[in-house]
Amino acid sequence: MENILKELKFDDKGLIPVIAQDYKTNEVLMMAYMNEEALKKSLETGKVHYFSRSRNKLWLKGETSGHFQNIKSISVDCDQDALLIKVEQVEAACHTGHYSCFYRELSGNELKETSQKVFDENSVYAGEKAKILQEVYDVIVDRTINPKEGSYTNYLFEKGIDKILKKVGEETAEVIIASKNKDKGEIVYEISDLFYHLFVLMVERGVKLDDIYEELKKRR
Repeated sequence: MENILKELKFDDKGLIPVIAQDYKTNEVLMMAYMNEEALKKSLETGKVHYFSRSRNKLWLKGETSGHFQNIKSISVDCDQDALLIKVEQVEAACHTGHYSCFYRELSGNELKETSQKVFDENSVYAGEKAKILQEVYDVIVDRTINPKEGSYTNYLFEKGIDKILKKVGEETAEVIIASKNKDKGEIVYEISDLFYHLFVLMVERGVKLDDIYEELKKRR
């Protein structure tokens, strides 16, 4: 990894420009920047990470929208100061809702749109809410790495798979009872409990949220 990074020419701010391209159609999707950490994260995870100059921080493409870029290949230009990443783009690359950020064409003195939006950026996108699920999942994972005294999550892991499965069964029954009672608040509360215990089970068995998303995507 370090040998690869030494070959690249980052600018005086530690950044290198990156072009993202659809691996099937070769359509140019967007242009952004990476620093060394973003490139390392991209190579480690298989998902494109960039460095935001405006926010001065690392960001995973799709972390809030769900519009991830799955890496297929990475090419380096002849001067070694730019990268071309071919990706499998989930939904849209542009925050405006267009598939590509290059959705306008110069025509005389005007900019004309050449493509339709994939989604409405003004709508409440499910990816924002999915981020909350990921945060809960990540806290549970962290408990396995950094146990916390008095943590109920750690208690479940200490008791083992049988205890976790018992709780999943109990919470499932609670959802059924709440649903029979027709109390929406109670239903929401019990389903949230079930989600949490399912996440504990997933972490225990090495199942990631991405695994669930991919399976659901196949069924959509």
